[in-house]
Amino acid sequence: MNKVFICIFLFGSLLQAQESFQSFDQTKIAYSDTGSGVPVMLIHGFISSGNSWKNSVLAKDLVDKGYRVIIPDLRGNGQSDRPQEADFYSNDAEIKDLKILADYLGLDSYLAVGYSRGSIVLSKLLIDEPRIKKAVLGGMGLDFTDPDWSRRILFQKAFSGEEPPNEITEGAIAYAKSVGADLKILGYLQEFQPVTSIKELGTIKAEVLIIAGDQDKDNGDPKELSEQIPEARCEIIPGTHNETKNTAAFSNAVIAFLSNKKRG
Repeated sequence: MNKVFICIFLFGSLLQAQESFQSFDQTKIAYSDTGSGVPVMLIHGFISSGNSWKNSVLAKDLVDKGYRVIIPDLRGNGQSDRPQEADFYSNDAEIKDLKILADYLGLDSYLAVGYSRGSIVLSKLLIDEPRIKKAVLGGMGLDFTDPDWSRRILFQKAFSGEEPPNEITEGAIAYAKSVGADLKILGYLQEFQPVTSIKELGTIKAEVLIIAGDQDKDNGDPKELSEQIPEARCEIIPGTHNETKNTAAFSNAVIAFLSNKKRG
């Protein structure tokens, strides 16, 4: 796997190169690697890319507090390759990518934070990734543990064109078009979205923080999710699903958890 130089962006006060590696099926996965210290991987959500983290309060605060911040673009998103065939998104391909990224960077252990669909990906990663010592699952309840989750199927059919947009999906479709996202790929990402069963959640060894906004229940109850993971606790802070991740309250809660500090 060869490192590929892609571009340079300004991250806080640091000039950082965005790089890439070739994953198990030769798909190019882009990532940024900023700062030094304990590594923290930030995993983005749906109709998004690593840029959603790079502009966040949390990413800046982590770097300022001496963490190493690693932000991948999941396959089909951002600067990563966007293969058009369904097979490239099946069989937990995203999970394999993230494990190979950790291998590629030589990480013996690391922390991880996911938000929205990023939490769904991270949950599955936690099942077979002992290197993650602490994890944060943001903006997510228990609903994703159902392989026949109606919300996932609804979005999969809308993005694939199997059904026309409705009052639930039309806003997401319009946003995806406005940012130039590939609707077919987004359909694949819903069709092959990782599923972690309640039984599997019970095997997670890492310490886990479940965090969500007080106006965020579209994906189920965060407290119910925390009750299924042995070393998990739940924290509810002000905000909607789309707002919460970018607030100082979210950053403060996540960093307090990662650093073992108790908030007053």
